[in-house]
Amino acid sequence: MGPSKLAVTTDGAPSGRQQLRIALADDNLIVREGVERILAADPGMDVVASCGDLPSLLAAIESERPDVLVTDIRLPPTRTDEGIRVAAHLRDQHPEIGVVVLSNHAEPAYALALLKPGSDGRAYLLKERIFDRVQLVAAIDLVAAGDSVLDARIVESLVAAKLRVEDSPLAALTGREREVLAEIAKGDSNAAIADTLFLTKRAVEKHINSIFIKLNLAFAQDVSKRVTATLLFLANPEPLPPA
Repeated sequence: MGPSKLAVTTDGAPSGRQQLRIALADDNLIVREGVERILAADPGMDVVASCGDLPSLLAAIESERPDVLVTDIRLPPTRTDEGIRVAAHLRDQHPEIGVVVLSNHAEPAYALALLKPGSDGRAYLLKERIFDRVQLVAAIDLVAAGDSVLDARIVESLVAAKLRVEDSPLAALTGREREVLAEIAKGDSNAAIADTLFLTKRAVEKHINSIFIKLNLAFAQDVSKRVTATLLFLANPEPLPPA
């Protein structure tokens, strides 16, 4: 099997291509210089800023007003999700600036956080793509045109997560039943669950009976029911859609 392609959402490739002003952000100097050299080989790309942390990036955005930002997810000072937060900031303050977010890992949660406010002008790529100039330049061109790009491996991860959710025995539970099950998993008694969720003890008992029926635990011993239900809950950490 050959290398995976990029999953592109686009109404068409940009025509009449003009030189794009690019800002780079990565705390790894070698990565930044590598990307800069790759883009310098393309006459349609002009790197106007190269930043190693969030404060310098925000300053460069205001002073240079790039067409596209190419950024790592994690930047100093916290090295958590600065790239995602910058993309959200630009969505509000400078919606005309496209953003290409780079990641070392196929992390669907970050991709969803990036695209949730809107997918136009946004791309999420694995860092391995920066070694393929054609794919990197194509992603930059597309987000500059207002289109979106999502790495095919992220798509695969999202599909796998959806299939896990659909196959989960917890999928049949209502939202309230999942809340009750989460409290069971903490080891709380029925009375404690009632207090936490502002329910009557009788309502909690009804929810628990329904949970056991849906999880095919109705005829198990009481202790085994709660333990097995807890194991099922802990084995399915992905958020489930409301039933």
